[in-house]
Amino acid sequence: MTFTSIILRLELDHRMAALGDAIDVITASGGDITSMDMVRPGRDKSVCDITIHVTDTAETAVLDAVKLYPGLRLIHVSDRTFLMHLGGKISIQPTVPIKNRDDLSRVYTPGVARICTAIRNNPDSAYTLTIKRNTVAIITDGTAVLGLGDIGPSAALPVMEGKAMLFKQMAGVDAFPICLDTKDPNEIVDIVKKISPVFGGINLEDIGAPRCFEIERRLAEELDIPVLHDDQHGTSIVVAAGLLNALKVVGKRLEDIRVVVNGIGAAGGSICRMLLSMGVRRLVPVDRDGAIVHGDRYANPMWQWLAEQPQVERKSGTLREVLAGADVFIGVSRGGVLHADDIRQMSPDPVVFALANPVPEIEPAEARPLARVLATGRSDYPNQINNALVFPGIFRGALDCRARRINDRMKLAAAQAIAGVVSDHELNRDYIIPGVFNERVVPRLRRAVIEAAIETGEARRIPPDFRNGSTG
Repeated sequence: MTFTSIILRLELDHRMAALGDAIDVITASGGDITSMDMVRPGRDKSVCDITIHVTDTAETAVLDAVKLYPGLRLIHVSDRTFLMHLGGKISIQPTVPIKNRDDLSRVYTPGVARICTAIRNNPDSAYTLTIKRNTVAIITDGTAVLGLGDIGPSAALPVMEGKAMLFKQMAGVDAFPICLDTKDPNEIVDIVKKISPVFGGINLEDIGAPRCFEIERRLAEELDIPVLHDDQHGTSIVVAAGLLNALKVVGKRLEDIRVVVNGIGAAGGSICRMLLSMGVRRLVPVDRDGAIVHGDRYANPMWQWLAEQPQVERKSGTLREVLAGADVFIGVSRGGVLHADDIRQMSPDPVVFALANPVPEIEPAEARPLARVLATGRSDYPNQINNALVFPGIFRGALDCRARRINDRMKLAAAQAIAGVVSDHELNRDYIIPGVFNERVVPRLRRAVIEAAIETGEARRIPPDFRNGSTG
């Protein structure tokens, strides 16, 4: 069940219906009225806008009830979500005004030629004299968008616009959506390399597995600016942050726990890598054919890499079979694959991250009485695992120190920084991860990423607040 907000524009014929009648009809049929605005009052007839919060199942009932009521005429229905997207959600604004010919000659011809010459003579000055220092390209081919799958580049654009909004509002980063009309990894790599002079970083988004692994690897190797595939690493970073705090709640240690990860695609593979780098010693990756077993052979490169890791168990079996005795379940797969009896088979005080969207691996109402800590990918339950906690701050840090790449140490530092936003005093089973709008996240994440970049030699610039010999 999902909720939406719609605006009903109604004409009321006062001979037969009053505003109170409209309110009664809407509420009785399942609508929750949040606001009312009189558009055109009149003695005989009036027009008003009524905003309602309604479930997808109740929306039809509300509209039918309004249409059937004498004296009410439904003029128009507006979906507030659609209204927010009209004309797009981002725009480009100049940072300095052009008020006269003198200004024009400085920002454009002939004065701009001096700036072009300076950059030609010293290419690094592009970071100080152009938008490059603060700009990220959000790259997608539209093949793995949300839970919608391969919907194409045009349909993916609203998601990328929304991500650009988050970059700007949360971290002051200017991000631009670039949706490519090709699924060819070679073409994608070539296009991104060719447009890279404009950008200080590349954020790959919603590119299907396994192509996303090759595309990210090649771009990271062939470009000298940070490249991050958010579906992989953004998700794994915020999962790691949540797990660090969940283990504090249940009183367990990373090196002692047994973790089952279900769904070894882009996100699941990266989560497994992160868990191993954190120190997890007992890992069971599971995909559609069951557990990935240490020592077996697999055609999928990610599965094969996992099968070569000594921390991956040799035990085969279905998800239900291998979940018995596990301390942690992390699902990035599909809804309905987990049941209450499965959680009952886990170790005492189980941690369950059911992250499939929009339908989790197990319904939260079913899991909550059994799991000591429960997290989902949804905003209507506590402990939302949302990669919007990651990408604004991690790129803010990477841009500020002009990092060549975002390495594993920087990713782990990001996870620890996010986890650290939740104090020991605040920590509880329903608050293991800060909210997306927590203003402490980006500054702490930025500092942690810059410190890790400096320590690992990836930083090409020391920001002013890190000078004088201190990064603390």
